[in-house]
Amino acid sequence: MSIETILLMLSPIFMIFISYEFIKHGHYYDIKDSLANTALALMHQGADAIALLLLMPFFYWLYGYRLFDIELSALSVFVAFILQDFLYYWFHKASHHIHWLWAAHIVHHSSTKMNFTTAFRQSLMYPIAGMWLFWMPMILLGFDPITVFTVVALNLAYQFFVHTQTVKKLGWFEKVFNTPSHHRVHHAINKGYLDKNFAGVLIIWDKLFGTYAEEEASKPCKYGIIGQLNSNNPLTITFHQWAYLAKTTLNAKGLKAKLKVLFSYPTSAVNHK
Repeated sequence: MSIETILLMLSPIFMIFISYEFIKHGHYYDIKDSLANTALALMHQGADAIALLLLMPFFYWLYGYRLFDIELSALSVFVAFILQDFLYYWFHKASHHIHWLWAAHIVHHSSTKMNFTTAFRQSLMYPIAGMWLFWMPMILLGFDPITVFTVVALNLAYQFFVHTQTVKKLGWFEKVFNTPSHHRVHHAINKGYLDKNFAGVLIIWDKLFGTYAEEEASKPCKYGIIGQLNSNNPLTITFHQWAYLAKTTLNAKGLKAKLKVLFSYPTSAVNHK
């Protein structure tokens, strides 16, 4: 079952949550922003479907060199889920610290709103950026590619529910799992919040590797990116950082300088207009 199929099956549930939040807390929404999020989601899903179709033969070729034969069972799916969540943490952290990856991931952070439709705000450029590279260790270990991308889809589906301001702190659940409170911090640009809480499902990775920050009532989250984009055009949202990255790389003198632009900590295209 593909990522797109799983997310499509869950879309009625997503729409129920969006509708409820909009009715009860409409001030968290901007219609143009939410429409842009929807357009970006459709573009992202289309790109992912094409990429998966093109890359699946490669994944099964790679699977032929697996270290172990891991049979499908409840235990193996559970292990796959935990391992994928661990790898997602590193993908997510890398996406904030490597300019090449940030050029895709910035799309998700570029809204100044935080509501359930923000989860839809994704980039069609993830396959180009190489998000799929982070799942290759699972295939080499011996997890069938279908199993791998099923748990990827389940991880992403869970993350839909943490994109909200309507849910406050959840007690003991906060100690182990990513929650709306944790993820609000992740989307915030406040000092002390920036580049924190990279969790997909389990917040324990952030606590283990020193990237955890608690949401503080005295420090309300300010959402968006450093140098706000202020555009609801899906094409502008998708490509503005790529255009800046290309221009900056071309202008850099020498191979070492070009590589530094591509793979060092990102700078803002908006601040450099």
